[in-house]
Amino acid sequence: MLQTAFAALCQGNEANRPHSIEQLLAGVVQLLPMLDVIPNAAIFIKDTQARYVLANRTLVHRCGLKQLQPLLGKTSAQVFPAQLGPGYTEQDRRVLEQGFVLEDQLELHLYGTREPGWCLTHKWPLYNHMGAIIGLAGISVDLQTASESHPAYQRLAAVDAHIRTHFNRRVTLGELTRIAGISVAQLERYCKRVFHLTPRQMIQKVRLEHAHRLLHGDLPITEVALQCGYTDHSAFTRQFKASTGFTPRQYRQLA
Repeated sequence: MLQTAFAALCQGNEANRPHSIEQLLAGVVQLLPMLDVIPNAAIFIKDTQARYVLANRTLVHRCGLKQLQPLLGKTSAQVFPAQLGPGYTEQDRRVLEQGFVLEDQLELHLYGTREPGWCLTHKWPLYNHMGAIIGLAGISVDLQTASESHPAYQRLAAVDAHIRTHFNRRVTLGELTRIAGISVAQLERYCKRVFHLTPRQMIQKVRLEHAHRLLHGDLPITEVALQCGYTDHSAFTRQFKASTGFTPRQYRQLA
């Protein structure tokens, strides 16, 4: 997969790690023309201050820019809308300060039209030859439409419909496997191939989409959580913040 190849390229093995972020960029920048033609993935490298030092054309356009240069030296908080940017930068700091690896994180992004959409984001710390963190590399891949040509599509379409009908209560893997008539392992594998998400991510996505709509109204946040299938208010807050960078209360104030 693209994200796996990019991670391997940026991190490498210990013996081949660069001495500095500048040395790393000197090698990676040669690949920028190739990264620029990937339309469904925002690819970037940042320094230890979470500032962009490299980005492909897809990311440049999503920041509302025409050229890469104005983006360089800025953080996500400085170039993305207030509802999203600070959350991305906070996430960056966890990677840079703690060596945290972010994998397959379902989160909200903005497309070229400035309309919101879902991505799966991956971020990795970049180390030098001494083992010190010198930056981070990341890729956010657009959540693609379902693969209707897959042999299991009809079974999984029924699973998706069930989730969309019953997301406001606890939905178990057991009931989803009964609907699809397959094992848990097959369900996990086929959902990734057809919807590009795990079953749990499918449930999470539907719940959070509903939460975004409800938070534009006046419903108490505890009631929003309940209507979205969360009996635990703190669990709702954690998951909402992971996808947007904001707590539900902060998001409502900015909406």
